[in-house]
Amino acid sequence: MAKHPQVSALDQLPALLDDNAPGAIQGGRNVRAGYTRGVGLEFGQLIRLCSEDQLLQRAVAAMHNRSVVLHHKLMNIMMIMRFSSFQETGNIIEFGSFRGGSALFMAALARMLGLKCKIFALDTFAGMPPTDENLDDHAAGDFQDTDYEGLLRLRDEMGLDNLVVLRGLFQDTVGSILHEDSRFSLAHIDCDVYPSLKFSLDWVKPRMEKGGFIVCDDPLTSTCLGAMQAVEESLVMCGAFAEQVYPHLVYRWPPLT
Repeated sequence: MAKHPQVSALDQLPALLDDNAPGAIQGGRNVRAGYTRGVGLEFGQLIRLCSEDQLLQRAVAAMHNRSVVLHHKLMNIMMIMRFSSFQETGNIIEFGSFRGGSALFMAALARMLGLKCKIFALDTFAGMPPTDENLDDHAAGDFQDTDYEGLLRLRDEMGLDNLVVLRGLFQDTVGSILHEDSRFSLAHIDCDVYPSLKFSLDWVKPRMEKGGFIVCDDPLTSTCLGAMQAVEESLVMCGAFAEQVYPHLVYRWPPLT
């Protein structure tokens, strides 16, 4: 018998990912859920099951090839949004949207799932700001091919009025999020460099709903040691343990009890 459960159909996932299952919570995270998603995507049947899922296919189509986020990561975000208990609580925020593909993906998926949440997509939409060249491999101006106007046009053409796009430095735009909208169940942080990721984590942590997910796209990438340092300072040193390390780092904040 396999140590970690194999999934034969996506409709089996709710029971395997349930935060209330006996023994599931250890160290403030749902270890069984993390193994189910992570091992299932790296080695198991979840790759095939997710690839064949029509809901995922439709959400991927809504991206219009505007994302560099790896497909396994999109699958993981889909499972978090679809099978987690936070669905009726907070909104979703994305720090670092580049061309907006993953934001379109989450907005389309939320609409298909019947979720009432808003998706906030934050980026300069002009490339990366200046950073410490000794700590971060990326530099000012990287990822500047964003096509901001094209993103807005696609959003409006698809009727995704649940997607709010905020252009500018994070510290300059988060203040425009209304108080009643500033509770989040999912934070997708994809900004590669220390100052941006550090600000994102420190700003969103006190605004996370109970059991919320913080998903960090880049810290395990060889070019993103600064991003890993931000995670260590703002999550690891604050007592958080990762729920997943594949296909990206996933934390529960505040930690589960």
